[in-house]
Amino acid sequence: MTQLVREENKAIVARFFEVFSSGDVSALLDAMAEGSSWWVSGRLEGMSGRYDKASFGPLVEGAKAIYKSGSLTITPVSMIAEADKVAVEATGFAELTDGRTYLPQYHFLVTVRDGKVFEVREYMDTQHAKDTFF
Repeated sequence: MTQLVREENKAIVARFFEVFSSGDVSALLDAMAEGSSWWVSGRLEGMSGRYDKASFGPLVEGAKAIYKSGSLTITPVSMIAEADKVAVEATGFAELTDGRTYLPQYHFLVTVRDGKVFEVREYMDTQHAKDTFF
């Protein structure tokens, strides 16, 4: 895999998180490959587990109602790419409609195929998520 392909994959992933942060669920799903999935670490009922593309859209759409701006912003801090994988350290930010702030720290392992996101593996502080949302 060439350096150019690794850089292209990092750019695809950076753009993907920009789209995620915009709250445009339709554009987000368009950036995901057919057969793609998003997996969330932990054992939080209603959050953790694997979501296929068809179930991920409604999950993100439903979550928009709790964010004052209508979306959670995910900002990549660093990325490393190898083959079809991009490792991403990121921060999150959202002001909730009840005035509280959600400030998660993430690590994502993203698989890119044919110019689209094929798999996202999300690792986060599940205790912070539980304290914020449950």
